[in-house]
Amino acid sequence: MTSILSAPAAVPARTTAAGASGSGAAERPIRRLGLRKGFPFSRLAGVLLLLAVWAVGSLAGLIDPRKLSAPWTVVTTAVELISTGILQEHIAASLSRAAVGFAFGVVIGTALAVAAGLTRSGDALIDGPIQLKRAIPTLGLIPLLILWLGIGETFKIVIIALGVVVHMYIQTHNSLTSIDNRYVELAEVLGLSRATFIRKVVLPGAMPGFFLGLRLSVTGAWLTLIVVEGINAVTGLGKMMYNAQNYGQSDVILVGLAVYGIFGLLSDAVLRYIERRSLSWRKTLAG
Repeated sequence: MTSILSAPAAVPARTTAAGASGSGAAERPIRRLGLRKGFPFSRLAGVLLLLAVWAVGSLAGLIDPRKLSAPWTVVTTAVELISTGILQEHIAASLSRAAVGFAFGVVIGTALAVAAGLTRSGDALIDGPIQLKRAIPTLGLIPLLILWLGIGETFKIVIIALGVVVHMYIQTHNSLTSIDNRYVELAEVLGLSRATFIRKVVLPGAMPGFFLGLRLSVTGAWLTLIVVEGINAVTGLGKMMYNAQNYGQSDVILVGLAVYGIFGLLSDAVLRYIERRSLSWRKTLAG
């Protein structure tokens, strides 16, 4: 009987096309099907292309400056707003609202997902109401929440947090309940306790979904913020943009949108970095 130890050596990385059809064929490298390695700041390529088209259109007179100011006009306006301190005041107010709403939403959404994903009673009590809330647009709750909470800061933070809760719950709960059953069977064979199984298998397996929920949540927080800041807000980027709309100042509106975009990209980049460091053991097509 042939022993496993005496089996032929492993096939090298480069294999020949004549492996099954005979000798004499030239060597052929294995075809790589994954994505090629990206170059630094590759995600900015599309943004730079968009800016170039905008600038060329403005120079050629193809874009009406009353409806869409030229890039250099927007830069000049941004410098003026910064020099007077107006932009910093609006940014500070918006960051405060977004951060508080996001933090509350992440904590509550994750806690609900863990309770529903790891216990049958939690799933029975929590999943139904969350799925019902998911079917109701968060911004559709504005009239009711104004009736309950008024139009102050609490109302704005609650609206942001509600959107974040849904994103965090859906992604984290799905990851917790989608662990491959083979890992469950293996843990049972190894005699792991439930606490050890959750700590060593379930929670690490749910981390990709948790980080995806974070990224969707931070984007949703910025999208919700711009709407709620138009409701009885004194300061904030959204308020600044609504005021500019009343006076036809498209350059000020574009400054606000640029700040939203920058903060959105930066926050997503930070979360991507944390995800890569936290999940360094995971190998995917993205690298």
